[in-house]
Amino acid sequence: MTYNTFTLDNGLRIIHQPSTSDVVYCGYEINAGTRNELPTEDGMAHFCEHVSFKGTEHRRPWQIINCLESVGGDLNAFTNKEDTVYYSAILKKHTAKAIDILTDIVFHSTYPQQEIDKEVEVICDEIDSYKDSPADLIYDEFENILFKGHPLGHNILGTAELVRGFKTADAKRFTDKYYRPENSIFFIYGDVDFKRIVKLLNKATADFGPCKPLINPDISKALPEYKSQIIEVDKGTHQAHVMIGNRSYNIHDDRRISLYLLNNILGGPGMSARLNMSLREHYGLVYTVESTMMNYGDTGIWGIYFGCDPHDVNKCIKLVKRELNKVIDKPLSETQLKAAKKQIKGQIGVSCDNKENFALDFGKSYLHYGWEKDITSLYANIDAITSEGIQNVAADIMSEDKLTMLIFK
Repeated sequence: MTYNTFTLDNGLRIIHQPSTSDVVYCGYEINAGTRNELPTEDGMAHFCEHVSFKGTEHRRPWQIINCLESVGGDLNAFTNKEDTVYYSAILKKHTAKAIDILTDIVFHSTYPQQEIDKEVEVICDEIDSYKDSPADLIYDEFENILFKGHPLGHNILGTAELVRGFKTADAKRFTDKYYRPENSIFFIYGDVDFKRIVKLLNKATADFGPCKPLINPDISKALPEYKSQIIEVDKGTHQAHVMIGNRSYNIHDDRRISLYLLNNILGGPGMSARLNMSLREHYGLVYTVESTMMNYGDTGIWGIYFGCDPHDVNKCIKLVKRELNKVIDKPLSETQLKAAKKQIKGQIGVSCDNKENFALDFGKSYLHYGWEKDITSLYANIDAITSEGIQNVAADIMSEDKLTMLIFK
């Protein structure tokens, strides 16, 4: 898998993966997310993402909306804990148009107050609708428990009270600090001439001088001490929602690969995942049960989620712990390990065919770590996983005395 890469004088890094498709996926990924917010700025990164579409030095809001839609393209954005992404999908003949509009909204937005006053209520409606979805809300609440008092625990959306107080000056202060070429990458996946892309981006960002020192998220703030705990919250929901998990490994820890495979065995997307077979197929107690993991630069998260009838919570928890104890107490057989590796490599191969998600993924890897995502190397790392390695990871992360539990009832 061969990438083309280049760094402009202003510090913008560019990564290109060629393809044979007539569709191009491209965008800016910015090294600024929820963890960059000050205590008084909960929701600021997400707020800036929204209001960047509300007017630039060159375009009014309706012109931004119409720019790519008029030629059948998509323009979108999202925010997470460590980055903010603005991206598009467009026919390759409109690539220059996509680069122009993306550069404009990322680096030249003006955040007009009259537009902010309208968009704030849209964001607050998003916050309220999220509160009405306990299956989604519990993930954020769980992270806040694991990282209480640390920016990683911030809710991405923030609070309505804080968001309603954000003004033009606040958006400018945050984006002036982080929305800079040297703190960003431009990714592009498509059948385009790389030298032309470099020229287009060089011209589009020509108003920036030589790059300044690279701004990284402040991960120097020590993570709070972790203590396992059980928390029940009365949400008045018809169904109970449960998260069980722990902090896990950072992106640089080789053990994350063993956890990646184990996570898939326990609660991956396949119907044959152990937790699904136990809680749903054998006992009919849940509609959804899944396990997820996330790796950050300095830490990670692993957790199991399920929703069930309130009367079945204790039984489901008992079944989850039984499955966890199995992988702690008994190593996978050679046959089981081989089958698990075959399954996850197949899932990876299928997921890579989703070109938009793949483009976003290799862009993120390049932004944070300078890695050129290599599926062949990932397969090799999976092949190197041993049953002993999986068992050690299970004992380290999934032992009952190390688990935190959050229950919405």
